[in-house]
Amino acid sequence: MVLVLNRTYFPEGTQGILEWNGTLVCHAIELPWLDNQQRFSCIPEGEYVLRRRFSPKFQWHLHLRNVPGRDLILIHPANDAKRELLGCIAPVTKHTGIGKGSLSRKAMEKLKALVYQALDRNEEVKLIVQSNPLTPLRTTKAQKQVEKL
Repeated sequence: MVLVLNRTYFPEGTQGILEWNGTLVCHAIELPWLDNQQRFSCIPEGEYVLRRRFSPKFQWHLHLRNVPGRDLILIHPANDAKRELLGCIAPVTKHTGIGKGSLSRKAMEKLKALVYQALDRNEEVKLIVQSNPLTPLRTTKAQKQVEKL
């Protein structure tokens, strides 16, 4: 199973659309892109293997494996990226602002049902994180410097 997270970057946060086979599963919120700084930035674009994970805080959720320069990157419920995330991804039912959403637990349950069924069938589940092809790519620090000139 391959899930695709198409991102749109903003200075205040990152918005995403999570799809499977071209069908919307849920929306997502993340921290802004800040050069992969631990606890302050969303993770780099790439392909990650998902595993199920349990913790007392989040109960059953998802863990992204082998994120460069990061550890314990999770997919867990949250409705406000800046207040509730430290680099993780939060599924939401709808976006309510940049880096904000609503009904995250409901979206998480929908995502878990889909992913856990595949894992129960011993399928590998991958998440491809990429820029939304319909929006401009994020601007880098170098591009921002050029724009100021």
